[in-house]
Amino acid sequence: MELDERKAKILNAIIQNYQETGEPVGSRTISKYTDLNLSSATIRNEMADLEEMGLIVQPHTSAGRIPTDQGYRLYVDQLMAKKKQEVAEMNEFMVQRVDRLEQLLKQVARFLATNTNYATMISGPSARRSKVKFLQLSRMAQGKLLVTVVVDGNIVKNTILNMERVITDDDILTLAFNLNNTLNGLTMEEINLGLITKLKEAAGSNADVVERVLEAVADAISREGEAPIYTSGATNIFKYPELTADDTASQIIGTLEEKQQLSTLLTAALHDEEKQGIQVYIGGETSMQAMKDCSVVTATYELEDGIQGTIGIVGPKRMDYDKVVSALKSVMAQMDRMYKKEPEGKTAGEPRAGEEPGEGSL
Repeated sequence: MELDERKAKILNAIIQNYQETGEPVGSRTISKYTDLNLSSATIRNEMADLEEMGLIVQPHTSAGRIPTDQGYRLYVDQLMAKKKQEVAEMNEFMVQRVDRLEQLLKQVARFLATNTNYATMISGPSARRSKVKFLQLSRMAQGKLLVTVVVDGNIVKNTILNMERVITDDDILTLAFNLNNTLNGLTMEEINLGLITKLKEAAGSNADVVERVLEAVADAISREGEAPIYTSGATNIFKYPELTADDTASQIIGTLEEKQQLSTLLTAALHDEEKQGIQVYIGGETSMQAMKDCSVVTATYELEDGIQGTIGIVGPKRMDYDKVVSALKSVMAQMDRMYKKEPEGKTAGEPRAGEEPGEGSL
């Protein structure tokens, strides 16, 4: 059954007001409850039409109206369809943002490698201590449920749950809707026992599913050391004779490809405030044997909501430090402009105070 906008708003107002008060709803209440700016007489006419359609009923003479089962069904169906569309649109938006961020980081790595003639590495933003931005539940093969959690920085974590029983599509949609409404904007520490109990009570027979989904959310937020590492310009190492002696170059390139040690180096800056900003490691200062003949310059970047990652440039000890630092400042300034609101009165593209203009642009 399709309703025009006016009737739909009046029906929704009746249902929502009745849910809150438990009392029949009159035209004067509706005139104050909606943004239609209609007279009580016009609202009464619309309510009469809704009554003829079987969507509301007058329990007794001179009383207001209450929704019928058919009215509730129309309200729920339209509400769920709207929320399903919102979930789909949000998911598409998040996927696009994540794709763009990944492409940006790869582009930054290529730019720095080309601009400096050294090897470059960059970590994706860390999800530690992040807030939940969006959660989606998707049916997969029989007995499997995909839990997609998006946290600050638009970092996506996927977990597949093996379900012991069948859950209907309507139940999945309702669970996702309630979880998003409750968890959005919360850190794991803020998801307390009271909220968990509330979610389980709302889920009824699916309380066990809620518990397992919350475990997946906790795992997605607390998971460490899994930020992706993007590298570029590894072959630039061969341009420097001192790095090609013996098997030094192959060890360096192997470290860049293997990435586990890089992750340790790049994430160290995120956990130590003294190592944030631009840092220079010469030779053995990196604690990586493969880099003992190299210098590594790192810089911490920050996206919205305080989500951070690290950029690193690897070259010989005789690297052009001034050029490397200038290139890093340029990249960090551009990322800052892309992800943060500019101060009032500042022209886009203008360096901040104390900032050097870069030698190129992304």
